[in-house]
Amino acid sequence: MKEIRIGIIGTGVMGADHAAILADGVANARLVAVQDFDRGRAENVAVSLGVRAAADADALISDPDVDAVMVCSPDGTHAALALRAIAAGKPVLVEKPLAASSEDAEAIIRAEVAAGKRLVQVGFMRRFDAGYVEMKQALASGELGRPLFLHCVHRNAVGPDYLTSELVIANSAGHEFDIARYLLDEEITSAVVASPPATRNAPNRQPQFILLQTASGVVVDIEVFTDAQYGYDVRAELVCEDGTVALDPSPATTLRAKGHDGFRTPADWRPRFRQAYRAQLEAWTAGILTQTPSGSSAWDGYMAMLVTKACLQAWKTGNRVAVELTAKPSLYQ
Repeated sequence: MKEIRIGIIGTGVMGADHAAILADGVANARLVAVQDFDRGRAENVAVSLGVRAAADADALISDPDVDAVMVCSPDGTHAALALRAIAAGKPVLVEKPLAASSEDAEAIIRAEVAAGKRLVQVGFMRRFDAGYVEMKQALASGELGRPLFLHCVHRNAVGPDYLTSELVIANSAGHEFDIARYLLDEEITSAVVASPPATRNAPNRQPQFILLQTASGVVVDIEVFTDAQYGYDVRAELVCEDGTVALDPSPATTLRAKGHDGFRTPADWRPRFRQAYRAQLEAWTAGILTQTPSGSSAWDGYMAMLVTKACLQAWKTGNRVAVELTAKPSLYQ
């Protein structure tokens, strides 16, 4: 193959964005089909991009003209669709989370191991963000010494109506769980969660403060505040024995107007990680062509689910909870 023909399941915000990036041009890739439980929504995307709308998810996965599948449907459908793609022998990029539960994620691991090759990538696009890549390179160089703390901030302007205190952990914090494992290259072993009162702007959910510790003792703190009002804001600083490295939150330009001197904050995650999403798609398709997969594996998605499970238990009990680590299959070594 000289190009990968891609079908997208789910044409909501994430699916439509991925479709637009592919239609705009991604090396080695071409969008050929989309599907959504809302047939009208899928047809609108299909017509606008000049591709076809599949009748249902099974039809898209089994389509001989679809080489690889992207799953951008609701979280509860991820595991079943990933398993169908594995059964069809087709590479699949699953938007995070990998599954709705760690048990479902484990089923995906078993299916992929039985297939004997990596077919699943999880959409943790921050691994392809230039800032996080540079942070990892700075740590790997050795000039900063041993890592001690990783400080993470994850803020949204306004969370969706369905978001609960539990989902702030189970959905919003997932990117931080994965990026901590990526930067530090080790497993998270325990979790503690503290919750301040809900804000007047979102009385149905609480911000969350998560404290993790890794196998070597590095402390990771994560503030997840989904109703910060002012915009989307992601920060990270890695504190080491001999120095620190942090993301630069500033965009390329500043704005001075009406007594304001600073820069605009994006409304959501898409402008902030636009280039990371494109880089993720390029790496995914290149990996399929060369049979050298990159990005977050199904194992990485499973580990994020185990951390999520520990955090939810810690939140409910108020106790420190150990992460239930298991042996990594050789497929993911």
